[in-house]
Amino acid sequence: MEYWIGFILCSLAIVLSGSRLSRYGDIIAELSGIGRAWIGLILMASITSLPELVTGISSVAIVGTVDIALGDVLGSCVYNLFILAIMDMMNGERPIFYRAFSGHLLSAGIGVILIGMVLISMLLAPYMPQIWHVGLYTPVIIVTYIIGIRAVYYYERSTITDYVEESAVKLKVERFSYRGFTLKRAIVLYTMHALVIVVAATLLPYVAEKLAVQTGLGATVMGSIFVAMTTSLPEVVVSIAAVKIGARDMAISNMLGSNMFNMVIVAIDDLFYTKGAILSYVSATHLTTGLMAIIMTGVVIIGLTYPPKRKIFRVGVDSIVLLLFWAFSMYILYITRGVK
Repeated sequence: MEYWIGFILCSLAIVLSGSRLSRYGDIIAELSGIGRAWIGLILMASITSLPELVTGISSVAIVGTVDIALGDVLGSCVYNLFILAIMDMMNGERPIFYRAFSGHLLSAGIGVILIGMVLISMLLAPYMPQIWHVGLYTPVIIVTYIIGIRAVYYYERSTITDYVEESAVKLKVERFSYRGFTLKRAIVLYTMHALVIVVAATLLPYVAEKLAVQTGLGATVMGSIFVAMTTSLPEVVVSIAAVKIGARDMAISNMLGSNMFNMVIVAIDDLFYTKGAILSYVSATHLTTGLMAIIMTGVVIIGLTYPPKRKIFRVGVDSIVLLLFWAFSMYILYITRGVK
């Protein structure tokens, strides 16, 4: 029972500080003059992915549970796409992808490439050369991500600026008041909440490992479902808040950008795992989660390319498909929980 209490407390800390962290990050971007075009795709995505980053490092460097680390990031990708379907329910009469910004196709496509690279690296990990204890795929993933965000930035720079500047007015009024805030104060508050997340996310893998043994679910299921759900909650809070004020493109960018950044976390985890290339030690069950993330991203790409004009019972057809694939992935994870 005490481990469930610890899990809930860590989750609450990540949710509460994660939502505040995103807001203060937005304020820092505004007061420091950083372009708001980076907020949804780069800055906000990396901020809300901080729990996954710290949880992954803690899992591999302190607790030594690589399956919780990989399950967390791949499971978070699936959850982020599931959250898009939830946001669709709150997006008014039109489906969320109806007349959405076309630049999302590029970030979704790069996300598919990065997830695919991780899955292929899992299969080929035993045959891949290593640099010290780091797999060759780690620098490749990092370089691909950098090239990807650079491509997205140059593609979106002219198109998205007007939208983001217009949304900034709404965000100031609806979401948070910048009046009375200084850059120094915002940085101090940001740092405080970041430390809370670091502590909670560091403890989370230890508690999750104990629960995995206690419940018999195993580290893969615990990481892919429960830990992934917890570390994805900041994205839920931020994205749903954005949809409620009409900033749906920022919310979509946040989710797709988070999935791109999650694959970089795999590479970072590899740097901290000193026993060898991390993907050589993980369960094959993660292939299922990764494939589901790719399939669900494909559904998003179809929805962006050929969006439905109407909803069925307040949900778009593409969102219904996302919900079904999410439920199926959870079922597959449960029935294959014993696979190594």
